[in-house]
Amino acid sequence: MGYRYLGAAFCLLAFACSLLPASSEGLVRIGLKKRQLDIQSINAAKIARMAGRYGKGVKDMHHILGDSDVDIVSLKNYLDAQYYGEIGIGSPPQKFTVIFDTGSSNLWVPSSKCYFSIACLLHHKYKASKSSTYSKDGKSCAIHYGTGSVSGFLSQDNVEVGDLVIKDQLFIEATREGSLTFVIAKFDGIFGLGFQEISVGNVVPPWYNMVEQGLVNEDVFSFWLNRDQDATEGGELVFGGVDPKHFKGKHTYVPVTEKGYWQFEMEDFIIGNHSTGFCAGGCAAIVDSGTSLLAGPTSIVTEVNHAIGAEGVVSLECKEVVSQYGDMIWDLLVSGVLPSKVCSEIGLCMSGRAQYESSYIKTVVEKEEKNTEEVSARDSALCTACELAVVWVQNQLKQKGTKEAVLDYVNQLCGDIPSPMGESVIDCDSISSMPNVTFTIGSKAFNLTPEQYILKTGEGVAAVCLSGFIALDVPPPRGPLWILGDVFMGVYHTVFDYGNLQLGFAEAA
Repeated sequence: MGYRYLGAAFCLLAFACSLLPASSEGLVRIGLKKRQLDIQSINAAKIARMAGRYGKGVKDMHHILGDSDVDIVSLKNYLDAQYYGEIGIGSPPQKFTVIFDTGSSNLWVPSSKCYFSIACLLHHKYKASKSSTYSKDGKSCAIHYGTGSVSGFLSQDNVEVGDLVIKDQLFIEATREGSLTFVIAKFDGIFGLGFQEISVGNVVPPWYNMVEQGLVNEDVFSFWLNRDQDATEGGELVFGGVDPKHFKGKHTYVPVTEKGYWQFEMEDFIIGNHSTGFCAGGCAAIVDSGTSLLAGPTSIVTEVNHAIGAEGVVSLECKEVVSQYGDMIWDLLVSGVLPSKVCSEIGLCMSGRAQYESSYIKTVVEKEEKNTEEVSARDSALCTACELAVVWVQNQLKQKGTKEAVLDYVNQLCGDIPSPMGESVIDCDSISSMPNVTFTIGSKAFNLTPEQYILKTGEGVAAVCLSGFIALDVPPPRGPLWILGDVFMGVYHTVFDYGNLQLGFAEAA
């Protein structure tokens, strides 16, 4: 995504791609096959997330220019993204398995000049000397991840996608892959489908060149993901338009609000029949094929955890705030004090920090970095806990609950804060009693049933179920931000309309 990351076992979509020729309708189809995500990859994703992978990456949603000509941009942990496709680079084409990622904008593959990274030894490598259409560029560049980086240099060559050939595409030859992610990953590289605004080195993305070179009939591509676990066909990525067989009814279109990611405005998030109230003024959201889950603010994912009975982390600071300051929080909100000012009025947050942190609520279970910082770390945890409590009390006030009932509910939420280690485990036998969740987009309700947002692998006593939600807090001006990954895209066929700068969603067939 220009940023991002990613525990416990579950079956996710993956693809080892079979390439089909362009159809008579002028569509270029990339067939997707799925495989079961292995335990090793899941555990690696957990380790990466514990290292601060995802939250760190999204914090810097812009290019950070290095001291030289190296551009660095934070990306997500692709271990939870298992959409694979095959492309070819060079003449004759050298084959690579890539993730087609709408959350980043560069194409990169390992280079034959990558000598000292274990990840390069385990994947296909591009050999410039074997291609008759190779052109040297040589500019250094790097893509920074929370747990490492991919660095290398730019090269230019033809890129084969299906039966189309993109001429003279700049891409990164990776000479160093410094992340555990890429050692265990089943893919060779990344094929970015985001906007040039987040492209490292301002390189023109492959999709732009497909359009510019007239290789597609329409400036549109679309994803259809097959959610049938037993099907051999995992789905299809279609360049140049949409396939009517992939969806039901009509698409609901919303404009892209900011180029970079495929970002739009979400109007509400509902648990069961109750609005969380978090998107009252609109929420920024992105659709990201490069991650499998649904990521949202800690305060809201905590409410989801509570509603579905997911295991969380008990926050003693949170319970302390509710016990000692709950009545005061209630009274201040009832009297009309702005939610962003409540914690500073109580004295738990500095006014400047409160204003900054109100939209960026950090997880309250972070480890203290040094013993000498224990006091300030505790103060920070109390401030964060207060801000969480304010969000929850404010929402319950809208539901017209009594003070006693509201504070009891908030105290319960203190035990459901998402673990920073990853997804939350839930009881598989309770799925049928869980509520639906709803995203309101373009004034239309897009529902997800428990069966759709709970990830399950195995059967009987070996079954493991995980919540499809993870907590992700993005600071202003980008945040708060929701990320709708494959859990959402599998239920709703998604159209990326580059020509009209809009996104379309319809029930997947």
